[in-house]
Amino acid sequence: MNPIPWDDFRLVKAIADTRSLTGAADTLGVNHSTVFRRLAEIEKRVGLSLFERHRTGYGLTPAGEEMAALAERMDRDVVAFSRKLAGQALTPSGEVRVTTNDTLLVHLLMPVLAQFRQLYPDIRVDMVLSNQALNLSKRDADIAVRATDNPPETLVGRRVSSIVWAVYGRRSEFPDSSPGAPVEERELYDRPWVSLGDQFGHLKAARYVREHVPAERVAIKINTVLGLTEAVAEGIGVGPLPCFIADRRPDLVRLTALNPDFSAGLWLLTHPDLRASPRIRAFLDCAAGEIVKMRPLLEGDRPWAG
Repeated sequence: MNPIPWDDFRLVKAIADTRSLTGAADTLGVNHSTVFRRLAEIEKRVGLSLFERHRTGYGLTPAGEEMAALAERMDRDVVAFSRKLAGQALTPSGEVRVTTNDTLLVHLLMPVLAQFRQLYPDIRVDMVLSNQALNLSKRDADIAVRATDNPPETLVGRRVSSIVWAVYGRRSEFPDSSPGAPVEERELYDRPWVSLGDQFGHLKAARYVREHVPAERVAIKINTVLGLTEAVAEGIGVGPLPCFIADRRPDLVRLTALNPDFSAGLWLLTHPDLRASPRIRAFLDCAAGEIVKMRPLLEGDRPWAG
């Protein structure tokens, strides 16, 4: 038997992943008839059927399972090799792909990116906004900037600060509030509240509202901190907000003392294979240095706006 071309493994894997010829065609960027013809050629070449045609899609035969498993191992090896090449770049140039969420990008990282571009004009930054943890092992991103207490064990990085929260309200509705006289939290429970959506139920601030505020008092749920901030500013309700955002808004006032139960660590993370890359190291060092300057604001120590 002649050696099987590597592209044949990619085709079998694509069909196995999507369970259809059409899905495989979309994955590979070819048309349906091409996938149909190539599959027939592969099966003729190996002398075995690789798939069983069912009404629910294409299912692997035992021979197909072996070929698809080998294709998966090959894919992982290629990805691992790509990571190592990226980690061995000799000069700080090329592209760095950074993932974070919209809140951290808008209110924290923009000045960091501006400073980084001044220092390293030959490095291009590709920002990927996502509230989900992208797979740094598969190079979905090179660096993750995340607020978390439990960074993945497969990544390496540094904890550069804490992100502290408190409960805020619209300043015009609380004219007598002051830093020295925070409102007793129990006095707020009968007011309308705003909260993060159910998909953020794992976050401490969302759990706090769920556990302390009657459900009928939650006027609105929003799946972004940016939207939550605007809802408080519009007077829809009081709610927990990160201090580094709310303390810079003159239309908002901090109503409670800092709540350590809300805080989370701010991490700069990357894959172990990439940490020696000059461009990755350059971004991590620059971001850490700039964020440390903002630590009083992030940790709620900045004087409140009068």
